[in-house]
Amino acid sequence: MSGEQLRRIDDGVRQMLSRVNATAAEAETGFPHYAETAGGRWTRTPDGFWTGGFWGGLLALSALGSGDRSYAGLAEDVARRLVPRARSDTAFRGFLFFYGAGVAQLTAPSDAARDAALAGARGLAASFHHAAGLIPLGTQAEEAGAVGRGAANIDAVPGTVALLAWAAGELGEPALLDMARRHAQRHVEYCVRSDGSICQSAAFDERDGSLLRRYTHKGRSDDSTWARAQAWAMLGFAQAGRWVSPDFLPTAVTVADWWIENLPADRVALWDFDAGRDEPRDTSATAIAAAALLKLAALLPDRPHYREHAAAMVDMLVAGHLTPSGALSGGCFDPTRGVATDSELVWGDYFLLESLLALRGRIEPASL
Repeated sequence: MSGEQLRRIDDGVRQMLSRVNATAAEAETGFPHYAETAGGRWTRTPDGFWTGGFWGGLLALSALGSGDRSYAGLAEDVARRLVPRARSDTAFRGFLFFYGAGVAQLTAPSDAARDAALAGARGLAASFHHAAGLIPLGTQAEEAGAVGRGAANIDAVPGTVALLAWAAGELGEPALLDMARRHAQRHVEYCVRSDGSICQSAAFDERDGSLLRRYTHKGRSDDSTWARAQAWAMLGFAQAGRWVSPDFLPTAVTVADWWIENLPADRVALWDFDAGRDEPRDTSATAIAAAALLKLAALLPDRPHYREHAAAMVDMLVAGHLTPSGALSGGCFDPTRGVATDSELVWGDYFLLESLLALRGRIEPASL
């Protein structure tokens, strides 16, 4: 990276820490979800929805980025507040508890973070569908419809496989590692198309897990490639390759190469790869993909171009989309319903900060 890129990284970290400070200082309750760029006021969720864990992750990363342990204490508080969600019937507990407690535990171990992360892992394990070989979306999955015990979603791979595998080691329970492996493998079967693109969602036969149909919850169409689905797959299978088995790395490479080959020239993804050029972009998908590429570059030393692509993507995000107050603008949450289509998204902030710290050598990217 050039000196100018390194300067932008350092400036970006400082700006994002300022935004975390401002958010932490707010008197409002609930978990940050999304914010309009103008004014920066957060829409919050009372119980964390599927996104609240990323606020805890941001705080844990802020402790690393600043050296200030007070952030770690705030991250512990987020982990404690998430514990009631451990038994909620949603596969997205992987997001809530890996990022809301696991990241804190992995970066600054504490009893509170460990206990919360283990509670989340146990809750996920209790929902494992043994006949089908995965954790289904569940009846309380944070989607508008097409959920339940016969539905699956690529979004349920990142965080989930890492959390289960980590808990298997903590508890000495190899059955949890096997659940992580089977869960990831089912989603390879369900969601990875022959060309390496990703279909977000799938319906399956509850008797044996056989695929019934592919569809999308948030993409443009069932046949299109929703950008965040591709990015979640890159991240999920990179984590599976690190935490579960290297056997998942070829799949991670396949979906990562598709991303690189289909990304627009300015390195920032449209919300769906089949969207028109005048439709919204999604900086959050781009930040997720950058974090995934950095993990793969660390796991696969023969692919240094992954780090180069990630650095270029991060540079574009910081130079073109990070506001002076430290918010990552241009996130597209749910355009099919017209919700937060050009906004700051808490998970976008998290993955951008993770990528910045990884590029600066402050964290080992494959450790998270």
